[in-house]
Amino acid sequence: MNTNTILLASRPQGKPTEAQFAFETRELPAIKSGEVLLKTRYVSVDPYMRGRMSSAKSYVEPFEVGEPIAGGVVAEVVESQAEQLPVGSIVVGNLPWQEHSVAPANTLQQVPADQAPISYYLGLLGMTGLTAYFGLLDICDPKEGETVVVSGAAGAVGMVVGQLAKIEGARVIGTAGTDEKVAYLKELGFDEAINYKTADVPAALAAAAPNGVDCYFDNVGGPITDAVYDLLNKHARIAICGQISMYNATEVPMGPRPESKLLKTSTKLQGFIVSDYLSRWPEGVKQLGEWYGQGKLQFEETVTDGFDQIPAAFLGLFQGDNTGKAVVKVA
Repeated sequence: MNTNTILLASRPQGKPTEAQFAFETRELPAIKSGEVLLKTRYVSVDPYMRGRMSSAKSYVEPFEVGEPIAGGVVAEVVESQAEQLPVGSIVVGNLPWQEHSVAPANTLQQVPADQAPISYYLGLLGMTGLTAYFGLLDICDPKEGETVVVSGAAGAVGMVVGQLAKIEGARVIGTAGTDEKVAYLKELGFDEAINYKTADVPAALAAAAPNGVDCYFDNVGGPITDAVYDLLNKHARIAICGQISMYNATEVPMGPRPESKLLKTSTKLQGFIVSDYLSRWPEGVKQLGEWYGQGKLQFEETVTDGFDQIPAAFLGLFQGDNTGKAVVKVA
């Protein structure tokens, strides 16, 4: 059978464009014992994919030019040669950007279709939620009454981080790029929210955190992070999750050097990748599912319709087009 596929056409210099993507029809192999034929239902688009479009060494192999781009996908089993995944099963896996694909059953995770919208397994109940869960609770470890700052707080990870910090009893400040996103953060229970595009960020953060900052969950980097360094309390903790403000930079930006501030405050600064916690994923999924079922966690998605709109949805991440998790509904 033939399927539509999206390939990496070329490596971007700076900000990616539509020119980096190519559409092609490819023939799928017949499924073998232990494999399944999948129909793609939802595709995840994520900022980390920008790094994989580069040939630079990173924590994950780069995409190959002329080959399909791959990422998180929710799919339905439409033909099976694997007893554990009968036809009709809903699964999550790292799969190519294709309308159909063939995959070994042991590389896929079956998920319940009745616990939450199935797209949530790319977000709140998937890699996004787990990133928030482990980064905040394991690295930042907020205590009741402490102040937590979240940059990129209206993004897929940031909105979960803020709600988890509130569950832990912290005071939470978020930054976002529009007044609408700021209002949404307030709806989620954030104590303060700052529009970094219109506010004087250092002054606004200082006013929002008069007792300093104990935990910082950094999704963005850049000037927002520079401003947080000036507010750190003794024994503050910083989790570096993302640096989206610099993903498309063609030169290394020069900013304040934070080492003396970290030293004087005995601050812990730790970068992490969610796969560092792979052995604990079941714990995280279970707890996030319980909090969601209890109504303690809300989640927002920006859903784009149509397989051919996947590149546009991905590029929109760097324009701030999404609130919450960006996914593409394919079928």
